[in-house]
Amino acid sequence: MALTTAAQSRSSFDLKSASLPVVAVLLKTTDAAQFVADLAERVADAPGFFDNDPVLIDLAPVREAEAPIDFAAIAAALRQHNTLPVAVRGGSPAQMEAARTAGLAAAPDAPPARAEAPAPVQEVVREVIREVEVEVVREVPMPGPGTVVVDKPLRSGQQVYARGADLVVMAVVSFGAEVIADGNIHVYAPLRGRAIAGARGNTEARIFSTCLEPQLVSIAGIYRTTETELPAEVRGKPAQVRLEGEKLLIEPLA
Repeated sequence: MALTTAAQSRSSFDLKSASLPVVAVLLKTTDAAQFVADLAERVADAPGFFDNDPVLIDLAPVREAEAPIDFAAIAAALRQHNTLPVAVRGGSPAQMEAARTAGLAAAPDAPPARAEAPAPVQEVVREVIREVEVEVVREVPMPGPGTVVVDKPLRSGQQVYARGADLVVMAVVSFGAEVIADGNIHVYAPLRGRAIAGARGNTEARIFSTCLEPQLVSIAGIYRTTETELPAEVRGKPAQVRLEGEKLLIEPLA
């Protein structure tokens, strides 16, 4: 016993359980090439969306699929876009073994929600890419308090990302510039570039501008581009963008 106590006192580390927020990617195809292409196109709209976030790959939708999954290719694509794939869950025994061979850990399946307790916060992002529906479930904390203020014009090619905060821009956001925030975006000037609010899944985020002329607006992954012309009552006028279900609403500000 004395030897054990002495060894413990000289230990250079302790082992404790820990929980970390992760991005859960709900895999809906066994075609790794299709996943790689869709992922590249998805993050092209928000190049600063990921910041070395740990990723959990959820295999529940493809659990019954017979085709093998190239986990090495999927993991490589995720790393290329600044994420850290660490684990998988929900797959068949063969899929889980293949994932372990590729260096991914096996995580426990998500527990069913109890009727008497509130379900965990989950933001669901859906969009259509080349007529293929992609669904990403994000298990992330809501953005914390804080505001980033930019008082200089943003020219084409410039990008500002307010991580975990709201973003306030006091000058013009030019065509080709990009403003991103985990919370709300306020532009007290013409908004002509790309505005991405709720970048990490906050569906309550909004975009406000005193002169709405955007190249693209997006909230929690649901976006609208200038390919769809804005109604006259909001184009070039004070307006807000908010999310209702899976639909972007663009409304004039009184």
